Amino acid sequence: MTLYQSLFVIGLLIAASAFFSVAEISLAASRRLRLRQMADDGNADAERVLRIQEQPGDYFTVVQIGQNAVAILGGIVGEGALSPHFNAFFELWLAVPTAQTVGFLSSFLIVTSLFILFADLFPKRLGMAMPELLAIRVSPPMTVCMTLMRPMVWFYSRLADALFRLFGLSSLRDDRITSDDILAMMEAGAVAGVLAAREQQVITNVFELDTRTVGSAMSPRDRIAFFLRDDHDSVIRLRIAAEPFSTYPVCEGDIDHVVGYVDAKDLFQRVLNGQPISLADDTLVRKVLVVPDRLTLSEVLEQFRQVHEDFAVIVNEYSMLVGVVTLNDVMSTVMGDLVSPFDEELIVRRDENSWLIDGVTPIENVLRTLGLDHLPHAEDYETLAGFLMVMLRRVPRRTDSVSWGGFKFEVLDVDSYRIDQVMVSRLADGTSGTTLATVDAIAVST
Repeated sequence: MTLYQSLFVIGLLIAASAFFSVAEISLAASRRLRLRQMADDGNADAERVLRIQEQPGDYFTVVQIGQNAVAILGGIVGEGALSPHFNAFFELWLAVPTAQTVGFLSSFLIVTSLFILFADLFPKRLGMAMPELLAIRVSPPMTVCMTLMRPMVWFYSRLADALFRLFGLSSLRDDRITSDDILAMMEAGAVAGVLAAREQQVITNVFELDTRTVGSAMSPRDRIAFFLRDDHDSVIRLRIAAEPFSTYPVCEGDIDHVVGYVDAKDLFQRVLNGQPISLADDTLVRKVLVVPDRLTLSEVLEQFRQVHEDFAVIVNEYSMLVGVVTLNDVMSTVMGDLVSPFDEELIVRRDENSWLIDGVTPIENVLRTLGLDHLPHAEDYETLAGFLMVMLRRVPRRTDSVSWGGFKFEVLDVDSYRIDQVMVSRLADGTSGTTLATVDAIAVST
């Protein structure tokens, strides 16, 4: 073979190796969601790629056979085509044995460099840049190769399957999508600017509905405005004026004996029509949904859907009322400050290193605001007030403080054992809350 013929053959071998490299990396990098969208739009090749991804053994066997065969042939052809010319060139200055050695090394380095650059690096980067498109393009010729090389493919595939069984491994690709996968995609979209930060937070909050209990979104017992069944018309009117809400529980004797609820719209309608308000009227008092305090927010949403209600009373294991929750409360945890008025914010940032936080703030919101991964004994509480009680092992008093994770949590205001406000300050040493894993100190000042 002449030099030009050898160079032409080397070029063909590099092209063949590049084809197998693209086929390998594009299949591995192709996203099933994108391929499924393309297949649903009528792309038959995308459907073929999806089937190959489900059982990729034969496909990769062909790739490896092709790549190894081409690499061996490239070395043989390259050494035979280039070495004589390099030998003759170096013999002009070097002894014959030395010139042959240098000529062989030069031809080896040149052929190897050509294969690395044009048959490996460039095609694989190209396959990573547009995996689905290239996987669809190479799937028809790869299907032909799998058909032509069926005996060899069967032999090597069976050997590979035997090795997988020997080591107890699965050769099937796990394409299950978890919530962590989706959240990671959302974070990548936010970094790329495709998704706004608030939109990413809304999606994150949706996934938290399965982990956050109803207590993190409810209005606690001491903030509930309720009516007694025997309240007089004037009392009801004064209560509505003083505490305007959309829904009021109706109780028999005390707050722990809820018999139903009344909608403010029904009350206003009676007032506008000049009718007296009597909660003894069963047509005015509606049946109330009662849910346990251990339910998650997603379970509460399902309960709302089943009974076509948007208000529920929450009770604990002792049948004591601990709070009420509305559909709007649940949606507020999803939408965050997109729907919450400014004057009802539970977390107010004072400056770069301090925050004023209401004691009833869900601990998930506190973690997100402070950039912490966790707080100690997280399974024992749901709010910032609960965290302080667990850490102090008693009901906190004003000026009590807890230092943990690079932050100081100081109680500013307590009203009838209820923690109204907590000042959270970053400690002066700048310790990162995500790296400190021990309690720095528990300081109690009384």
